[in-house]
Amino acid sequence: MSDFMLWLHANYIKPQLDATPKQDYDFHFDLIRNNLCATQWESLDKALEFTAIQAFLLGLRTGEGLALNRR
Repeated sequence: MSDFMLWLHANYIKPQLDATPKQDYDFHFDLIRNNLCATQWESLDKALEFTAIQAFLLGLRTGEGLALNRR
């Protein structure tokens, strides 16, 4: 993963995700975190980071594809 994507996650993607109300998902996040030991939290955070970056890139590619289809 490029340094830029890691920077983008830390400075844009994660703050946006943290600011989003989780409502029905809070229980599930808490359930997972409560069943992990502290050393596994880092692995979960890295997996969530990877997933968020890939979802962001998918959104960019999808948006780009939609723009090409409108021409």
